[in-house]
Amino acid sequence: MISPLHLIIAEAGLELVPREIEGEPNIMADAKRRRKKPTEILLDISVHYRAMKKLDKWFKRGRPDIVHVAMLLALSSLLNLANLLRLYVHTVKDTVIFVDPKTRIPRNYNRFVGLMEQLLVIGSVPPCSSKPLLWVEDLTLHQLIEKIGCTTPILMHEKGVLLKPSDFSRYVVEKMLKSEVVCIVVGGFQHGDFEESTLKLFKNRVSLHPTSLEAWSVISMIINSIESSEAISRIIWGNS
Repeated sequence: MISPLHLIIAEAGLELVPREIEGEPNIMADAKRRRKKPTEILLDISVHYRAMKKLDKWFKRGRPDIVHVAMLLALSSLLNLANLLRLYVHTVKDTVIFVDPKTRIPRNYNRFVGLMEQLLVIGSVPPCSSKPLLWVEDLTLHQLIEKIGCTTPILMHEKGVLLKPSDFSRYVVEKMLKSEVVCIVVGGFQHGDFEESTLKLFKNRVSLHPTSLEAWSVISMIINSIESSEAISRIIWGNS
């Protein structure tokens, strides 16, 4: 039996405003405008840049738009529609968002922001549901990989082994067809590198292009190449 692909958006710049900057003028103004507490709104570098400069590793934080595009790509893919994809968002604050494959993320960015704020404040969406579409747990990336039961962890890294997407997908699909649990990790931040604790988790590091690519480009290349493989294509189009 074929195993689904587990895709993890890691160290994502998705978090609520930290308490150490909740009193900053532009944070307060944004919260007042939105009629929310400062610590109940998403940190966004396009709005909170001045306040964020006071945060540790601020350049990796405050980019919920990266997660938005990545989730839209993954959840609307044919691979997901065929129930062959599992998606997780691991944040820079070691919060993990678990995503039901049936989840439909709002295309509108402002609605997405509202959804993520509700999720991070309450803990699940819909709230108090026995079968939520989205829910959060406090887990490190290492703990998440262990919880998934990953047998083949792969880190997408610009200094990894350079492979053509077709060669990479052939390797991944072979593992999936053998019922191995493949976890592919893609960075969800805009600048800098993965934390050293993350890099130590992966002996298998892969790059799909000689230059650095945006997270959504890497995810698109991975999913499209896997969908194009003969074995997966037969499943998707019902010709198996």
